[in-house]
Amino acid sequence: MKLVVGLGNPGKEYENTRHNAGWIVLDFILGKKVEWKESNGSKLLYYKDSIGGKPVEYIKPTTFMNNSGVAVLYVKDKHKSDLKDKDIVVIYDDIDLPLGKMKISFDKSSGGHNGLESIIKKLKSKEFVRIRIGTAPATPSGKIRKPAGEKAVLNFLLGEFKKSELETIKKLGKKVAEAVEMIFTEGKEKAMSLYN
Repeated sequence: MKLVVGLGNPGKEYENTRHNAGWIVLDFILGKKVEWKESNGSKLLYYKDSIGGKPVEYIKPTTFMNNSGVAVLYVKDKHKSDLKDKDIVVIYDDIDLPLGKMKISFDKSSGGHNGLESIIKKLKSKEFVRIRIGTAPATPSGKIRKPAGEKAVLNFLLGEFKKSELETIKKLGKKVAEAVEMIFTEGKEKAMSLYN
C-alpha cells in the first residue's frame, strides 16, 4: 500500500492559491475527470489507483493546512500493517523554490511549513518522502524573489496563481507523476538523483 498526499486548504476562495499547490498538482497528475470520494471517517477526499501493480491511495486532507496530519494519521491507522511511513509521499508548496521547480527529500524537518509540521507531529515521524513544488517568482538567472516579511509571505501564498503560472505547474505535474511512479517502483534514491 502506498499513499500520496496533496496539501491545500478547503474552500472555493483557496482553489487556485499558491498554498494549494499540492492539491493542484494532484489534479494535474490524475486528471480533472477523477471522481474524488469523501471519507466517512475523516476529513479527506480520496481516490484509489495502482502503480506498478501495487495499490495507491491519493488523498486531499479537507481540514485547513495546519491540521493536515489528522487525515494522514487516519489513513495510516486504517491500513496499519500495509502502510509504512516510508511509503507516504507528501506534495506541497515551497516558497524557497522557484516556480516550475520541484525537489524530492526524505526524513527532513518541516522547514516551517505548517501542513508538514502537522503530519510530522501526528505520525511522530519524519521518515516520509516530500515533493516540494516551487512557487516563488525568480529572475531570468533563476534567483528567487521571495516577498519580505511575514505578512507579505502570507499574502503571496494565499494569492492566486496567474494563468501562465498554472500552465507552468501543469507541465511540472507530468514530472511529479513520473517521480512518484519512480519512487514507488525503483526507490526514492533513484528519483532524487534524477529529478533533484
